Amino acid sequence: MSHSDSQAQQVQQSRATAPDFLIHNEGDHVAVAVQDIQPGRHTAVYMDSEREVTITVLEAIPLGHKVALSDLKEGEAVIEYGLPIGLARQPIQAGQHVHIHNIRSARWQNSI
Repeated sequence: MSHSDSQAQQVQQSRATAPDFLIHNEGDHVAVAVQDIQPGRHTAVYMDSEREVTITVLEAIPLGHKVALSDLKEGEAVIEYGLPIGLARQPIQAGQHVHIHNIRSARWQNSI
């Protein structure tokens, strides 16, 4: 088997494995866990392009919760679905759990 055949087989095998996270749009700041996730390296797939990326998760992420794909500053808009879903309450490091403990939901901003 040639080197290129081996690489093609590895790519095919990795895509046959379900991703750990889904990213809705290019430019999103977060990915959504499709199962309970433990810290370490995990696969994420962009839903709009099917591009696969590897992300390093720093803490446990429950099913349906989000992980930061990049560092976010306090007060920065958090983007999902290509839209702001809230503001970072504190600095958030790439790989950290993103949820109500560290973002202020855009849904409730006008009620506070």
